[in-house]
Amino acid sequence: MSPDVWMILAFAGLLIAGVPVAFSLALSGAVGIVLGLSPDMLATMGTNTYNSIAKYPLIAIPLFILTGLIFERSGVALRLVRFAQALIGPRHGGLALVAVLVCMIMGGMSGSGPADAAAVAMVMLPSMTKAGYPKPFSATLIAASASTAILIPPSVALILYSIVVPGVDLRALFAAGLFPGILAGLALLVPAMLVSKRYGWEGGTPVEGAERLSIRTTFKQAIPALFAPVLILGGLRSGLFTPTEAAVVAVAYGAIVGLFLTRELSLRDLWELLGEAAIISGVVMLIIALAGIFAWAGTMLGTFRHLAEWIISLTDNGVLLLILVMLAVLVAGMLLDAISIYLIMMPILIPVMQHFEWNPVWFGILLAMNIAIGQFTPPVAVNLMVTTEVAKIRLEQTIGWALLFVVAMGCALALVAIFPAIALWLPRVLGYNVD
Repeated sequence: MSPDVWMILAFAGLLIAGVPVAFSLALSGAVGIVLGLSPDMLATMGTNTYNSIAKYPLIAIPLFILTGLIFERSGVALRLVRFAQALIGPRHGGLALVAVLVCMIMGGMSGSGPADAAAVAMVMLPSMTKAGYPKPFSATLIAASASTAILIPPSVALILYSIVVPGVDLRALFAAGLFPGILAGLALLVPAMLVSKRYGWEGGTPVEGAERLSIRTTFKQAIPALFAPVLILGGLRSGLFTPTEAAVVAVAYGAIVGLFLTRELSLRDLWELLGEAAIISGVVMLIIALAGIFAWAGTMLGTFRHLAEWIISLTDNGVLLLILVMLAVLVAGMLLDAISIYLIMMPILIPVMQHFEWNPVWFGILLAMNIAIGQFTPPVAVNLMVTTEVAKIRLEQTIGWALLFVVAMGCALALVAIFPAIALWLPRVLGYNVD
């Protein structure tokens, strides 16, 4: 067998053996280098790992991770829930609507699905259980709704996509993700409302303390949270700051909100959150760094080119091939995290995308929607793991509900695939280059 085949087999074997993705990428890349190039070329591994993370836009990733942690600890989710509950009022499916809405707003602050899921689940699960919603349904709905965080800007996944795919404007990606993210949230809401009405789940039980609060009062309390996405997106649109600088602004704003407005964040808490964000960011950056070895070996051996040529040879029908690619990414999303998927699959998919002349911004949103579905689809389902842990239930109890929401978000994905203008209209109106 050729060296590139050995490299792919080594990667698959290491993953099956339970080796973490980062080290699987590095070790299989080393196998490719030794067998296909020369053992002496192992000396390039240090340079490749450094070059993979020595990119200015990557600074935004740890900062947005820190932003999500700060807003989670600042009591922002509770204030958003109270405002949404006061606005919607008692009705069947009311709390389901609140959960989806708050997840989408929180996603506009953190850009991270698991952080979004944790913050909302801590607040919503007790009140939804009290109102009669089964815990598996509530946990799955929150996990699915939190997955919109990688679509609604700012998005860590879209930041990485803009780095991996050359020539893509991150601001255009952020703008392109807004309407598909909203569409995905609405798609989840439809079955949630229908099921709530079907089983008579009463969504009128207020969140603790909310029964004494009016819409005006809860709105005033929620203003700092509601202003965060406006600040980030408004600053990007006006040119006041770049996407990387927007991450710095988001951290500073979150700290001010937590320390001085909600006053639920202390300097000690902030110090602990810095450490927690450093640990999470370290894991992310380690994957990116070690993936550089795999990417360099695959490029030098021609592995990615050979795989891309094989994919293109499957059919001349671009629509059929797009469906096959989406199914492959969906399966990958069920097993791997978003960062690993981008780093592993994009070197293969970029030539395919260029061959069929798919719009890179639109294609990036389709990938993000697919990965979002994977975040709440077992067996891995990182968002679902978070919410089931909060709910103290087994992951297996959520499979039926997860499939329902997979179908719902799959319909939203199909709409964006059929009508690219859903993603591309806003960035074009804002004057960003999407062609």
